[in-house]
Amino acid sequence: MQIMMKSFLWSLLFCASLMLSDVLATYQLSAGDPQLIAAQSYAQTRNNGRPPFRTLDPSKTDSQCRSRPLDLVFIIDSSRSVRPGEFEKVKIFLADMVDTLDVGSDATRVAVVNYASTVKIEFLLKSHFNKPDMKKAISRIEPLAAGTMTGLAIKTAVNEAFTEESGARPRSRKITKVAIIVTDGRPQDQVEEVSAAARASGIEIYAVGVDRADMRSLQLMASIPLEDHVFYVETYGVIEKLTSKFRETLCGLDPCAMGHDCEHICVNSNASYYCKCRNDYILNADKKTCSLKQMKAVVVEDPCKCEARLAFQKQTQAAIQQLTAKLVDVSGRIERLENMVGRA
Repeated sequence: MQIMMKSFLWSLLFCASLMLSDVLATYQLSAGDPQLIAAQSYAQTRNNGRPPFRTLDPSKTDSQCRSRPLDLVFIIDSSRSVRPGEFEKVKIFLADMVDTLDVGSDATRVAVVNYASTVKIEFLLKSHFNKPDMKKAISRIEPLAAGTMTGLAIKTAVNEAFTEESGARPRSRKITKVAIIVTDGRPQDQVEEVSAAARASGIEIYAVGVDRADMRSLQLMASIPLEDHVFYVETYGVIEKLTSKFRETLCGLDPCAMGHDCEHICVNSNASYYCKCRNDYILNADKKTCSLKQMKAVVVEDPCKCEARLAFQKQTQAAIQQLTAKLVDVSGRIERLENMVGRA
């Protein structure tokens, strides 16, 4: 019995060590650094508290999920610290991301900005509107191999990649603009102000850190809430695991189709919905249920007052007839009194 118990405990410890090594292969936590822990624990907590239409069933993803239209720009670090084999992993990640998107002229448009000490726009939002051409363009990207000018890359993306001339849709179209930055190092220039300006212009920024990436810089670049916009992986070898996370974020399922609590009509509004009522009903204060409109009696006046005039004439005639009858009666009485006085 004691031998069996020891064998069970060793098996349990072995399984636990395998699970721990798998977690550490993707998320590296440094004790005593709350900011690092908060950012790196993002993937483990991402689905907590998500509304139903954000929590995807992988078996139903292909049939139910279509990414909402985006103007999406990848900003990828190809500095000297990114080895050739690692850069190939980045390109695989980009190709996998393209596969998850609904790519097209009227759907999601994609551009890639490559940077090191210099910045190169590999292709623009208007360059490719189908996945095969886009993936071929990604496969041809070569690393630049020097420096890490992340701030310059962001500024170039804002000024040259997110413009209407380069294929971005006009602001009136209300197409979401997204930048996904992938880097493994510390920026050699300032990123805080240029990132703030990019966010102020309406660009949503996601920051993906790999290996030696500076977590503070990722947080300065990313949109808020940081737990939804900062990712970290320990190596380029596992960066592909982030594809499903971004798929959940960028997915554009119809929330009305996924279930709602509207009494009458559900109206899809991008990633959310609102309720409407059928004709002759009004929406109640709870914005979900409907009540029948109160019908008010409407008095239609006679434009020429004809009916009122006829009624007045009838009332007047009746009053005159009554007065005439009374006068006749009084006259008769006076005549009888005069006759009585004359005989006396």
